[in-house]
Amino acid sequence: MKFLGGIFDPSSPDAQEIINLSYIVLGFTLIILLIITIVVFYIIIRFRRKPGDNSEPEQYFGSLTAEIVWTVLPVIVVGIIFFYTVRTMYAVHPPTGGEDPDIHIIGHQWWWELHYPKSGVLTANEVHIPVGKKMLVRLNSFDVIHSFWIPELAGKMDLIPAHTNHIWLEASKPGVYLGACAEFCGIQHGHMRLRVIAQKQEEFDKWQNEQLVIPKTPTTGPSGKGARLFKKEACMNCHAISGISGANVGPNLTHLNTRQTIGAGVLENTPENLKNWLKNAQKYKPGSLMPNLKLNDSEAEELVAYLEGLK
Repeated sequence: MKFLGGIFDPSSPDAQEIINLSYIVLGFTLIILLIITIVVFYIIIRFRRKPGDNSEPEQYFGSLTAEIVWTVLPVIVVGIIFFYTVRTMYAVHPPTGGEDPDIHIIGHQWWWELHYPKSGVLTANEVHIPVGKKMLVRLNSFDVIHSFWIPELAGKMDLIPAHTNHIWLEASKPGVYLGACAEFCGIQHGHMRLRVIAQKQEEFDKWQNEQLVIPKTPTTGPSGKGARLFKKEACMNCHAISGISGANVGPNLTHLNTRQTIGAGVLENTPENLKNWLKNAQKYKPGSLMPNLKLNDSEAEELVAYLEGLK
C-alpha cells in the first residue's frame, strides 16, 4: 500500500488518464526548460565581454520575427495542453444528469460516512468496491469543505456544504488503496484518512450481505455488560448500531470488527488499540468529538468485548 507514490502507479482507467495528461504537461515543460537553458548559456558564452574590450555593445531595438515566434509558439503549446486537458476532463468526470449513485460519501470532521443506496449498507471510513466496475460516487459535506482523494484510483474532488459533486471510482485489480482528505479542514485534517478496498465481485457481494446482518445484542458475559454500558454511557446518542441506534454524529459501529483501522486511520483496529481509544480518544485524535468517558479498565474491556463481537 502507498499514498502519494500511488500517483505514479495508477490502478484505474481514470488515474491512467490523469497521469498521461501529467506526462504530456511535464514533457512540454522539460522541453521549454531545456530550450531556455541552452539559450541562456549561449548568450552567456557568446556575448560575454572580452578582456580589454571597452566598446559599447551593439544595440538592438526589437525583432518582428522573434516577437512572432515567442507569441505563436506559446499559443500552440497552451492550445495542445488545453486540448488534452479537456479530453481528460471528459474522460474522467461522470455525468451530472441525476443518475442514482452507487456510493454516497459524506465528509465529517474528521471521518467519512458511507452509504450504499442500492443495498442499504451503512458504514464508515473504508470503501469497498468490486474490481473492474465503474462506481458512481456522490460527494457531500456535513460541515466544512473536504476533498476526496485516492491517488491510485482517481483525481481529487471537493466535498462542499450544500453542494453535490460526483466522481467515478474504479479499480483495475484487487487491493487496498489509501486515500485522504486533501483540503485543510481543521485540527485533525491530517488524520482524516480512508481506504478503498477493491475485491472480486463475489467477495464484494459477500461483504455487502454481511454488512446488512443486524447483530444480536448479547445479554450475558463481558459483551452483555458492554452492550448495557454502550446504552448507559450514551454512546448510542452519537454512534449507530443496527437494531439499537440510528445516530450519525460519529461513525457507524455496526460491524466495527471488520474494519482495518480506528478513528479514520489513526490506529490499527486491534482489541488493545480499541480499548485505549475508548479510554481516551483525545490522546490519539485531539479535537475530535469523541469525549473522554472516564472509563476504567474493566469497563473499557467490556465495551471492547461488545464491539468486537458485533457480526
